[in-house]
Amino acid sequence: MRIKIINTSLAALALAVLFAVQPAMAHHSFEMFDMSKAMTLTGTIKDFQWTNPHTWTFIDVPNDKGGVDTWGIEGMSPNFLGRRGWTKHTLSPGDKVTITIAPLKDGQKGGTFLRATLSDGREMVMFETPPRAQPNK
Repeated sequence: MRIKIINTSLAALALAVLFAVQPAMAHHSFEMFDMSKAMTLTGTIKDFQWTNPHTWTFIDVPNDKGGVDTWGIEGMSPNFLGRRGWTKHTLSPGDKVTITIAPLKDGQKGGTFLRATLSDGREMVMFETPPRAQPNK
């Protein structure tokens, strides 16, 4: 009888942990991004937010109408990027950059950051093996 109670308790504990982990797993999903595609954007940094839980980059990209479109690019956490050589000053408003992203599946002007080529030629990588980049669309 005592073994049965312990097994039931362990099963209940395992289920509780599983349900507690689900929101965290959903939060870190890449489901909204088309990770099978890459898009390259060339433009000017409008804003770079070095914030938790995710960094954000806003880049103004020239469009076909002679104006600019602002793209919102979600990045990994400052901790994750810091281990890859990034700092809160890696991107600054006014910087000219080329950014490769995995675009949003819904076609809006946004995506998740894969890598950036800075004006001095340095390449800053977020993910080591991104999909092949495509020209601006």
